Formats: sequence, structure tokens, C-alpha cells
Amino acid sequence: MRIAHSCHDAVWQATRSQLFLIDPHTLHLLDANPAAARLSGAGAGGDFAAIAPLLPREQFDAALEGGGLLHTVLARADGTPCRVTLRLAHVRHGERDCVLAIAEDDSAAEALQQVQSRFDAIVAHSPGLVYQFRREPDGRVSFPYLSEGCQALLGMPAAELAADPDRFAHLVLPEDRQSYLDSMTSSAATLWSWNWEGRIWIEAWKDVKWINLRATPHVLPGGAVQWEGIMTNITESKLEQMEVRASRARLAELTAHIEKVKEQERTRIAREIHDDLGGNLTAIKMALAMLAARLPDGDPVLAQKAAYVDELADRTIDAVHRITLDLRPSILDFGLVPALEWQVKEFAAQAGLACSFQSNEKDVKLDSDQATALFRIVQEALTNIAKHAQASSVAVRLQSTRQHVGVKITDNGRGIRATDRAKPGSFGLRGMAERARALGGTLSLSHAPGGGTVVAIRIRRASPGDGLEAATIRPAITKQDVP
Repeated sequence: MRIAHSCHDAVWQATRSQLFLIDPHTLHLLDANPAAARLSGAGAGGDFAAIAPLLPREQFDAALEGGGLLHTVLARADGTPCRVTLRLAHVRHGERDCVLAIAEDDSAAEALQQVQSRFDAIVAHSPGLVYQFRREPDGRVSFPYLSEGCQALLGMPAAELAADPDRFAHLVLPEDRQSYLDSMTSSAATLWSWNWEGRIWIEAWKDVKWINLRATPHVLPGGAVQWEGIMTNITESKLEQMEVRASRARLAELTAHIEKVKEQERTRIAREIHDDLGGNLTAIKMALAMLAARLPDGDPVLAQKAAYVDELADRTIDAVHRITLDLRPSILDFGLVPALEWQVKEFAAQAGLACSFQSNEKDVKLDSDQATALFRIVQEALTNIAKHAQASSVAVRLQSTRQHVGVKITDNGRGIRATDRAKPGSFGLRGMAERARALGGTLSLSHAPGGGTVVAIRIRRASPGDGLEAATIRPAITKQDVP
């Protein structure tokens, strides 16, 4: 009995709930535990009705006789209200009958309910599926939580997926399934965020969706890894990205075609100028020589006129030669390496810079379109150096492998700045980049060690039958394509 009494006394003293011993006839307080004294300022001799001013005596008596549970408001010691659940029970205290009232604060439960309500509202308005996903050490998976967005995203109720969690992996298309599993394994091993996107088959709509999965992992007691995250439908944005890529590919193809037509037209014009105009000028030059030889010796004015016309013919022939070289250097017919070597020497002579050219091969086999485009890129890069770089030396290096051809143009000038690349009129750089892209290659700009700029071009050698291939949107997938 002493032990039982000690236990009761310990509970009375330590519990956080407010405990009141009440006279059932007068509702006077016979005793109150420390929690009640602290929170409500209650003590022996006080009036319980003063602590519970909103609780009618009839409701108190009805609750006492009808189950002993009711919800009411108690006044705190500072006068502020406190919503509580009040449990009433008949007890024997010493030699008299009493009522034990246990008041449990509802504010924590209400706050939790408010948080839950806010969470539910946020989840309900989230554009996707909010979920918890768990993987046990033995590989078993489960969905401890799935929002109602499951139906809209995956075409099945949340309860259906929760009952068969392995089903989700089978929704992922076969060609994307391994990346899904690999990303999950990597996230579990590193505890880094799980970020995956891929395609799933929606049986309910006989359709394919692109989804993005983002979740944060943590390890549970026992070794299981659990993720909390969201899945969203990115089909529309993905198709837009694919369409943009396809448009860019078509634009690159068109650009390449235009450049090819331009080069063909340049070649045609250069040959016509060389063959027709060059031939006629040569004939005029020969005729002038014959006429000059027959001029009378005593007429210096005619001799001077003949010399002037002969000089004019020479200048015109030089101009024709220069124009045909600008349109298309005939040295390209001998290959890319001789053409680049000639271009570097010409540039050195014209710009007055120290220039060098090196190649790891004497002859680089490229089709005419690739060779011409690469030559034009180098030509444009050298022109930019002459205009903007303020350099004193330039080095051009050609590196050829079985699959790729690369060219680096390095100068010791002032270097390229970020603002130079973003200038609205920087068509030279854009044109070089477009030419490289049209060849299926890349063009990069970087700072040279010690100052200056490095322009690096790298293209893939064309195989027989290769052509520029525009990106296309993947055709719709049917159920026959999904195992």
C-alpha cells in the first residue's frame, strides 16, 4: 500500500497534465497538482467554476455521469484561455468521495492539426506527386506516403501503387529503366539528392509521359534509405526542348547548305573570272606588246600612252588574281595543309607579324566541303587577330587523328574579353562557331598562357555517306514498344 501510495504521489507531482480534486457537491477544489497550480493558479479552497467559467454545472454533471469526457476552456493564471480535453472520474480520497479532473492541453494537438492542414493544402496544390519512397537493405521498396496527385500523374490511385510499389519501376520505359535504377543506387550510396528524368508508360491513357523526380535521402534506423520528394510531369517542356534542338539542327543544316552553295558560287565565279577575264586580259597584254613594238620611234606621247595601258593591264591582271584568290584559293585543290601553310605566309606578309605553321601530317584527307570550311574558319580567325588582337606573333597548329582534325590558332595579343563575345556585331566569332557546328564540330575560345587568345577548332572526319542530320522528335510510343 505504501508503494502504491508513493507511485500515485509521484505521478501527481510529475505529470504535465493538470490534475484537480473537486468536491462533487460544491465544485470547490480540494487539491491541485503542481502543473495545475502553475498553469491555472489553482489551489485547495479555490472554486473550480472560476477556473472553468465557460463550463455550465449541468454539462459538468452530465459528463461525469455519461463517460467523463468533454472539451472546454480553462482560464490560465494570466487570464488567457486554454482549450483542454477534460476527463472526469469518481475517486475516493481519504474518507470522502471526490471527483478527479484531468485537463490535457489541446493547443499542441490543434497546432499539429493546423500544420497537417497546411501541409495537405500545399500538397493538394502542388503540380505533381509528393511522396516518400523507402528501400530496405534487402532491396525491397515501399511508398510510405503518396499524395492524391498519384492519380493525375501516373493514372492510378495512390492506394494501388502503395499496395504494389514494384510496379513503378515497370512503368519506366525499358530504355530509361537502367538510368532510373542507377540514379537511385547512387543517391542511396552517397546520400546526395536524387534527381532523375525519364519516360513512363501510362496504361490508363495509353500514353508516354516525361517525368522529373527530385528527392532528398536519409538513412533510417535499421539501414533503410528513405527519400522525400516530388515527381512532376515535364512532358510539355521536354517536347519543347526537343523541338528547339530539332529547330537548331535544321537551322544548322540550312546554314551548312547556304555556306556550301556560297562556296560553290565563289568557285564558279573565280573560275569564270580566271578563265574568261584572265584570258582576255592576257590577250590584251599580248596585243599591246605587238602594237607598242610597231609605234614610230619619234612619237614619245604614243609610247607613254602604250606604257600606261600596259601598266593598267598588269594592275588589272593582279586584281583579277587577287579577287580569284579571295573567292577561292586555288591552292585548296592541293589539300588543306598546303592551303593553310600558304594562308599563314600570306597573312604574315600582309600583317607584318611573326607567324608559324605546324602540322603533324603532310596530307590531311578531308572532303572538299570540310577542307574549305576549316580553311575559312582559320582565315576569319587570322583576320580577327589583325583587326583586334594587337599581337606580334601567331602560331597555327594542325593536329590530325583517325577520327578528328583539330586546329589551334594562338596569338600573344591583348586577349579576348567576355564583352567581346557578347557584342551584337560580333558576326566573325558567330560565323566561325556556326561553320564549326555545321561540320559537327566545336569551336572554343580561351586565354593563352602569358596573354593572348587561343581559338581551337575540332571537327570529326566525314565518313563516306555521312551527312548533316537534323534532330527529330521521337515518334510516339505505343504499347507494342513496351514489354
